Amino acid sequence: MNLQTFLKLGRVSNLPTVWTNAIAGAVLAGVAPLTEILVVGLALTLFYVGGMWLNDAFDAEIDARERANRPIPMGQVKVSTVFAVGYAMLAAAVALSFVMGVTAGMVGIALAGAVVLYDWLHKRTILSPVIMGVTRFLCYLLAAAAVARITGSAVLGGLGLLTYIIGLTYAAKQEAYDRLDRAWPLAVLALPLLFGLSQTWNNPFGLVIWVALTAVVAVALRLLFRRNRGDVPKAVVTLIAGISLYDAILISANGFTLLAIIAVAGFGLTLLLQRAVAGT
Repeated sequence: MNLQTFLKLGRVSNLPTVWTNAIAGAVLAGVAPLTEILVVGLALTLFYVGGMWLNDAFDAEIDARERANRPIPMGQVKVSTVFAVGYAMLAAAVALSFVMGVTAGMVGIALAGAVVLYDWLHKRTILSPVIMGVTRFLCYLLAAAAVARITGSAVLGGLGLLTYIIGLTYAAKQEAYDRLDRAWPLAVLALPLLFGLSQTWNNPFGLVIWVALTAVVAVALRLLFRRNRGDVPKAVVTLIAGISLYDAILISANGFTLLAIIAVAGFGLTLLLQRAVAGT
């Protein structure tokens, strides 16, 4: 197995959004210690990449029919290897979570469980967008617990992210068919925008970021409603990059301007990396 296969299985182009989740979760706990954020970022990286590997492992039979260009159907790696490495990364992530404290460790166990549940069931249940939303919600809680404690702000911010991910994942479920069956579930994307606006109403820089996120959502929705060939995957990767802008809004609203700028850079970096490694 070569490096390109490893990166493709892990969909690593989306990792900047995971790192900005770590920053946002910490900031919403009231502090932003660099060392702890880096450790959380490493743990979340393992959770994310491990989860993406398991996603391909669980979907191997379906991908053989619908996405023959994925590494397992192409014979670049055995499904047993993907399962083993994916679970090993989740185990390492949980262990690292416990290093950051018992509460963080318990959240880590919940996150690992949600990741596996999504990978196992996402093709079988209409609730899969909610399960995926829970995984990102738990990213905020893990970061908050690791640097200080889980606060009400972290919970509310995480719920806003959860609703954003529900809308994003619903759109992503249509990618294999390159069409959008029903548009009304996308209305949930209005909730994180409204929450972000409420948090940054008196913060000029935060408002600028909010406008940028609103524009990103508008572009993605236009692509989804236009329904030309290739529009659904373009909309999905655009919304994925927008996760970092949502993080940046909350970070800025809490007075961490430099970290908010870093989170905005995460948006650009995600879009750049998606050109090299597919984000979906």
